[in-house]
Amino acid sequence: MPFDRSTEPDGTTRRGLYPEIEPYRSGTLDTGEGHEIYWELAGNPNGRPAVFLHGGPGAGCAANHRRLFDPARYNVLLFDQRGCGRSKPHASLDHNTTWHLVADIERLRQIMGAERWLVFGGSWGSTLAIAYAETHAERVDALILRGIFAVRRKEVEWYYQHGASIFFPEKWQRFVDAIPINERGDLMSAYNRRLTDHDEAVRLAAARTWSLWEGETITLLPDASLSDQHAGNDFALAFARIENHYFVHGAWFEDGQIVRDSVKLKGIPGIIIQGRYDMACPPETAYQVHKAWGAPLIMVEDAGHAYTEPGILHHLILATDRFAARA
Repeated sequence: MPFDRSTEPDGTTRRGLYPEIEPYRSGTLDTGEGHEIYWELAGNPNGRPAVFLHGGPGAGCAANHRRLFDPARYNVLLFDQRGCGRSKPHASLDHNTTWHLVADIERLRQIMGAERWLVFGGSWGSTLAIAYAETHAERVDALILRGIFAVRRKEVEWYYQHGASIFFPEKWQRFVDAIPINERGDLMSAYNRRLTDHDEAVRLAAARTWSLWEGETITLLPDASLSDQHAGNDFALAFARIENHYFVHGAWFEDGQIVRDSVKLKGIPGIIIQGRYDMACPPETAYQVHKAWGAPLIMVEDAGHAYTEPGILHHLILATDRFAARA
């Protein structure tokens, strides 16, 4: 019998998003380096402080991200990281590194007025959450991580050179067809040259191809809405340029640093939620962080990478509810 994705294996009905909600306050942070960071607060101003870190890097926040938190019990800050979403300038790579983002998070915490907060991050957001927690452990009272990504060379090569390609051969063909044969030995560098080209048409064509590869490979079953989002010009340009910029620079980490230093998370309560069939961020990394940190790992057996996968979403909602109750 096919697996019923509306229920857990034990027959429990899976949880979904909370009702739609609008921010009660929003603004911009001027970084002093040419970036203006869009931020918003949603939920209960007197609720448990939390910050949501989106993926990519370069994906930006969406209205549904607010709905991962009980609006009666959480005061959630969401923001678009440098160069994407509603932040300006659009698709900018200047002064845009992991450590700039870590500094932005800390400044946003001060704007919010929270002494400590829950940090929620999925995919690249999990990378950033770990980097922030390892730098500012005293400001983190809990971590919820999904689809952990450590930006190790072997991880990015799995997704952008050889690995995930064998599961999606027809989609991969479109990705490599955009690059001449003599440049295919290092596809990330080849795309980097095009994503930073002076010709806007060249940049956009490369961006759409790069973005669509991810949009069509991050769910266990096809999701047309994700494909459509990733194919949009504005989204694709920021997403592809910023992702590629971070990946060719190893996100300004020593290779393996995020996993190696996960022992620094010991003592911080948290949880890891991981799709068994995650092609973008294979489960090995989540397992290694789990072993170093000691936080529980929930392996969702019928899921890929996206937070919208029914099993992943169910466990994320259970996690935010559980930590709200502990506050």
